[in-house]
Amino acid sequence: MVSDLLHHLDTHKSMGQDGIHPRVLRNLAAVLTKPLSIIYQQSWLIEEVPVEQRSASVSPIYQKGQKEDPGNYRPVSLTSVPGNVMQQIILSSITWHIQDS
Repeated sequence: MVSDLLHHLDTHKSMGQDGIHPRVLRNLAAVLTKPLSIIYQQSWLIEEVPVEQRSASVSPIYQKGQKEDPGNYRPVSLTSVPGNVMQQIILSSITWHIQDS
């Protein structure tokens, strides 16, 4: 599952605060699948997500209108790409469990 998710990363998305671009993860998927699987499995077993994958950088992005009005901005959250992969794994596990029950 980790390998599939890494191979299907959108390389046009921006990198998170960890500085790892999705293109790097996609190109190195064969090498990174095993270590990331171990990290994700250990995280699942101890029921704790690493701090680096929990933190996000939120930036306001201007939309339209007067720049002085805070309502004309929208928040954009940049999280780490490995953290997003872990979220997708957890989501699919929960979805599978709910559909199976």
